[in-house]
Amino acid sequence: MRQSIREELKKRILIGDGAMGTLLYSYGIDRCFEELNVSQAEEVRHVHEAYINAGADVIQTNTYGANQVKLARYGLEHEVGRFNRAAVQLAKQAATAETYVFGTIGGIRGFQKQSVEIKEICSGFREQADALLNEGADGLLLETYYDFDELREVLQIARKITDLPIIAHVSMQEPGVLLSGMSLSDALTQLEALGADIVGTNCRLGPFHMIEALRDIPLPKKAFLSAYPNSSLPDYREGKLHYENEPEYFKKYAVDFRNEGVRLLGGCCGTTPVQIQAFKQGILELEPLESKVVTVQPEVIKVNKSGANTESPLYEKVLQGRSVFVEFDTPRHLNTAGFFRGVKALEEAGADAITMADNSLASPRISNAAIGKLIKDRFQIPPLVHLTCRDRNLIGLQSHLLGLHVLGLHDLLIVTGDPTKIGDFPGATSVYDVSSMELIKLVKQFNRGISYSGKSLKQPTQFRVAAAFNPNVRNLDRAVQRLERKVECGADYFISQPVFDKERIIEISEAARTITAPIYIGIMPLTSARNAEFLHNEVPGIRLPDEVRARMAAAQGKEEVRAISLDICRELIDTAMEHFRGIYLITPMGHYSMSVELLKYIKEKEQELAVQENNAGVIF
Repeated sequence: MRQSIREELKKRILIGDGAMGTLLYSYGIDRCFEELNVSQAEEVRHVHEAYINAGADVIQTNTYGANQVKLARYGLEHEVGRFNRAAVQLAKQAATAETYVFGTIGGIRGFQKQSVEIKEICSGFREQADALLNEGADGLLLETYYDFDELREVLQIARKITDLPIIAHVSMQEPGVLLSGMSLSDALTQLEALGADIVGTNCRLGPFHMIEALRDIPLPKKAFLSAYPNSSLPDYREGKLHYENEPEYFKKYAVDFRNEGVRLLGGCCGTTPVQIQAFKQGILELEPLESKVVTVQPEVIKVNKSGANTESPLYEKVLQGRSVFVEFDTPRHLNTAGFFRGVKALEEAGADAITMADNSLASPRISNAAIGKLIKDRFQIPPLVHLTCRDRNLIGLQSHLLGLHVLGLHDLLIVTGDPTKIGDFPGATSVYDVSSMELIKLVKQFNRGISYSGKSLKQPTQFRVAAAFNPNVRNLDRAVQRLERKVECGADYFISQPVFDKERIIEISEAARTITAPIYIGIMPLTSARNAEFLHNEVPGIRLPDEVRARMAAAQGKEEVRAISLDICRELIDTAMEHFRGIYLITPMGHYSMSVELLKYIKEKEQELAVQENNAGVIF
């Protein structure tokens, strides 16, 4: 009778299989791999047989993405039970009497951690795990979990519903550290404490870097250590990923894995039966490591635990009292003289900050980081630069944040960004690797001195984060709930889209009473009746009352149009100043003189209010 895998691992090193998707992909199959358990069962079984013939003692079912969330991409979310049951049947058909068949459940969250709620993940996990266990899998393999919180939640579910062996694998972007900054050693210790029988890591790293990560890892006290490295770093050729495959390299590294205490050794992306056979040959006649002295100390990451910035004079203004920010977008051309004249005029009129959009309306402008640095050096007014999720992938966003910090530009407004379809280049790609909330969290992680990959930045950044607020929606309560989530992500204060309705400002004040972070109400002068109609009908997130549009339509001549527009703004400012401490003036199409006039009005109004408050003995 075959012993349990727990008992077997006490005596010898076991070999796991390699990548299922790599082989199926090499056969020219490029669709939902889990569906193949039903439509092309022979192909899947042949993959299992190839790994067993190569020496695999442990094989995993073809169910990495056989859950509700991932199958929904193909409209197959109702096939979870059928695909998982078929996968176990195929693996058991291919297995010998000595082969262990583990039901694989892959992680869902990657760098977009909040793309799927943990409640939905847990529900889908339970459904998949039940199907695998009821069909007779020898245990569960939880693999490729970048989000440790997700793995912790599902491992606890798995441990409650089965006494069978559980393998729990985290994945790292950088050797030895998880995305959260947690060390691999701490993660594996926690997984062991939560009941995993075998703990380790898979994916992303090849043998070289995975060995580097394992050098810091002591042998688990009760569990066993496992490793499933990738074949290599992938190459990209003619639209496809390719992995280099040198079996002798893997045979050599099998010894190194054994010397770090690994008892279960398999492969992940890019590995084939060739690498698995090399691993098998490499550990032949080797006894498992019984003790290990850890001599390499993991890097100590010095972090700012609060993620707070203590060096933002602009944020001090946000907290201290009334302040006015002015949005003044950078030019679309290289003649910057007029722009800097505008900055000077706004500074003299008393603006507390100049904010610059990040290619507003998806049209290219001079980099707001470059202009922000020039403003910082030449003027006494602080710049606040916008940062969108649209134009940069995750690599570019991190590089940009590091650059902003080095330039001393520590005040940010995080926005999603208008889609490229509305801009000058509708064929350009909108990236959106992360949402605005995820980008806020990333910025605050930088403030703790930790990069996205979990590695130390050597020092924390010093960012303060404003977040966007669109109150021009039907359900204002839902918009406020979104603000609450942004506060949870780390938003320090909010800047709203332009509001053109006095009653709406009062409604916002009532709805946002629970929001402790300061809110700046957006006020934007209109330049013409056509401008009003365009904003109302074509620009996302902006709505104008009929009364405002009618007043603009009735105005005759440039001077009257300007006067009516400024009157509307003054009325809005009066209401906003009764209910909010911050005003956000949005300069229309470079007409900074309108913002200057409104700044002067606000300053006069502030003096009047200060006198009234002093006379009443009230501190606002």
